[in-house]
Amino acid sequence: MPDPGTHIPNVDRAAILLLTIGEQFASEVLKHMGPKEVQKLGTAMAGLANVSKDQVGVVLADFCDTVGNQTALGVGSEDYIRNVLVKALGEDKAGGVIDRILIGGSSKGLDALKWMEPRAVAEVIRLEHPQIISIVLSYLDSDHAAEVLALFPDKVRLDVLLRIASLDGIQPSALHELDEIMERQFSGNNTSNVKSSSVGGVKTAANILNNMDGTLEADLLAKVKETDADLGQKIQDNMFVFENLLEVDDRGIQTLLREVSSENLLLALKAADQAMKDKIFKNMSKRAAEMLRDDLEAKGPVKLSEVEQAQKEILTVARRMADAGQLALGGSGEEYV
Repeated sequence: MPDPGTHIPNVDRAAILLLTIGEQFASEVLKHMGPKEVQKLGTAMAGLANVSKDQVGVVLADFCDTVGNQTALGVGSEDYIRNVLVKALGEDKAGGVIDRILIGGSSKGLDALKWMEPRAVAEVIRLEHPQIISIVLSYLDSDHAAEVLALFPDKVRLDVLLRIASLDGIQPSALHELDEIMERQFSGNNTSNVKSSSVGGVKTAANILNNMDGTLEADLLAKVKETDADLGQKIQDNMFVFENLLEVDDRGIQTLLREVSSENLLLALKAADQAMKDKIFKNMSKRAAEMLRDDLEAKGPVKLSEVEQAQKEILTVARRMADAGQLALGGSGEEYV
């Protein structure tokens, strides 16, 4: 951990806060988070060591005006994390997360897939009909679905993406039945509560493509256009690419830059046009902009795949912040406006 007064990464701040407020309150907070956030926070909590009261004070000062002297950091962190996750998620979901965080799993139904590694999800659904696969991927987070889709053969990827884009929701009873099928895959006997039938569609397909490797993304979009030019264009119109950051206002860019690593920013700008570089430079301090310019000039050749990956990671942060209402993304459909 850094010394008091220096920059503490946001995930560590969140971990310290959860370890400080007690199991009951921490579990209530975690109930409102998704699988990735829970795993990321749980990993950070498990990795904290030698946290001083001064460091706790630095974090808590951002959340409240006055801070008591007592913290929950003196308890055994493994037991604490296990209890918090079980209270927040229930025994089934928490089992898989605890294994991945503390040991290295099982829950039920469609929600269970959200807590599984992409390769494990692909293995579970690989023999299902493409329409079933498309519904399952539509139910997952876009970045998670992109990783799963990338594991399928080219022909299957195209078929599934076309089906995702063509989905116009699904009857709750059908989704409930699918949930029970997935549940039986894990030898479960309890039924998950499936509330929403709004899955799939052009926007979902675009979000999944946005999160795929650059080469796979371009190849798959081209094949979609070959199969259905109109649908392919609709998908492309709904995709959010790095250049769309030009349409984000200055305050939004400044907010984004606080969440982006300097290394990712450096790589992402290597292939960016001058307008994008100027947009970034003007939203940094004069000294920081000068240092970034110098770093760009000094940086040797880098692989295009590394640049694309850095840009995608920045876009992932931007989309997450947009979903949280922290900035407005333009040029990519209603979801980001």
